[in-house]
Amino acid sequence: MRRSTLTKGIAGLVALGVVAWGGTVTYLEHFDHAGAPKLPANSPTRHDPVAMTAFAAFQEVRCDYCHTRNADLPFYFKLPLANQIMNRDLEQGQRHFEFAPIIEAFQQGKPPSVEQLSRIEEVIVQNRMPPAAYLTMHPHAHLNEKQRADILKWVRDQRERYYASTDVAPQFRGEVIQPIPETIAVDWKKAELGRTLFFDKQLSGNGQLNCASCHGLDKGGVDNQTTATGINGQTGPINVPTVYNSVFNIGQFWNGRAKDLAEQAAGPVMNPLEMGSHDWTAVADRVRAEPGYSDQFTAVYGSDDVTKNTVTDAIAEYEKTLITPDSRFDLYLKGKADAITAQEKRGYERFKAIGCSGCHSGVAVGGDAYEILGLEGPYFEDRHSKLTAADDGRFSFTNNPSDRERFKVPNLRNVELTGPWFHDGSAKTLDAAVRAMARYETPDHDITDQDVADIVAFLKTLTGKYQGIPLKDVPADAPLRAAQAN
Repeated sequence: MRRSTLTKGIAGLVALGVVAWGGTVTYLEHFDHAGAPKLPANSPTRHDPVAMTAFAAFQEVRCDYCHTRNADLPFYFKLPLANQIMNRDLEQGQRHFEFAPIIEAFQQGKPPSVEQLSRIEEVIVQNRMPPAAYLTMHPHAHLNEKQRADILKWVRDQRERYYASTDVAPQFRGEVIQPIPETIAVDWKKAELGRTLFFDKQLSGNGQLNCASCHGLDKGGVDNQTTATGINGQTGPINVPTVYNSVFNIGQFWNGRAKDLAEQAAGPVMNPLEMGSHDWTAVADRVRAEPGYSDQFTAVYGSDDVTKNTVTDAIAEYEKTLITPDSRFDLYLKGKADAITAQEKRGYERFKAIGCSGCHSGVAVGGDAYEILGLEGPYFEDRHSKLTAADDGRFSFTNNPSDRERFKVPNLRNVELTGPWFHDGSAKTLDAAVRAMARYETPDHDITDQDVADIVAFLKTLTGKYQGIPLKDVPADAPLRAAQAN
């Protein structure tokens, strides 16, 4: 009798729990739908059926709860104990990905960035979102196969419409990586002046260094040192990024503090640890005094006025020429199926499946976004006994706490030539770099030796040509062929 009463009591409590859960879920479903992001009446997205189906899936999931700031959250986010637990989820969600630009892109009928599309594709393919804990209270937010297919179709469609290279094969127009263009618009007369300045040691304080001292054209556009060596043998705090394909970067330097190539060119000249000049007036005087410059500046700028602006503008124009198309992988994307081996194709597929392509995408295979180093693991705790200012990433420039340890994603073109790797030069081999990135940047922390070997094989297919010369054979003082042709 007592056991029967106890059983009935437990069953009653369970029933009450189910009813309470069901009522809460019903309420939350209504709340989710009522507060979901909306499109304005005049949004071009309303006339785009592919985008509309993807937007409907995002509305159902409510990515904006955890991946935007100041969202109107359900009531249980405000409960004392739950609030403490979920605040961490919100912090991590916004640390991993900002969804507000995606909503804005839909509302304005514009494409998200290359990297934003890649990050979305990554989590959808891996079926990582939404997390299981969220689905217990929002079961309607589970993405079914059709919804996932709708989102992936929209990603491919956006790439094909806005980011596909003109010479990519039709089957690869929606691919996460695109071929580097054969040419981009360049003022070749200005670029020739910029090349002369790039190699001119008079820009440095002691007349012994030039831009090429750190950015060797014969060294993959770097110096192959852990960190840079500057004036009077001083050691800098950070690894040298490659100058090749830097025109495709979202910003310059690891922390993106220079908005363009000209602003970047100005930095090392005055940096006391790098080229060590003290003021641009003195630099301009030294340049102006050299034979031949007067005629070159007059031909380009209409006068021989040598200034910080004209010097850096010319160097930036030269650096625009430093693109490296026609890698074996580019040839593959252009339709030459046998341009890469079976192992290299496997490596590319693993590169995508593990999640590397979530950040390393587009024509430069990176360079178009800023991301946290240590997104999925304690990079700095494992690798450094003492942090430096260089480890702060964009925080040192923006002072925004969310930018701490956030760096520009390096482009992977010619990556086999640009080691040591990472901002601190801590990866001494490409194998070690691949293994570390999987460990600290993807959920697949411990990839197999075979995966590492295959991905490294793929990465080596990204080595291209400069001015038609294989990059491994480019001389340190490579001329500008297009300029000479003109």
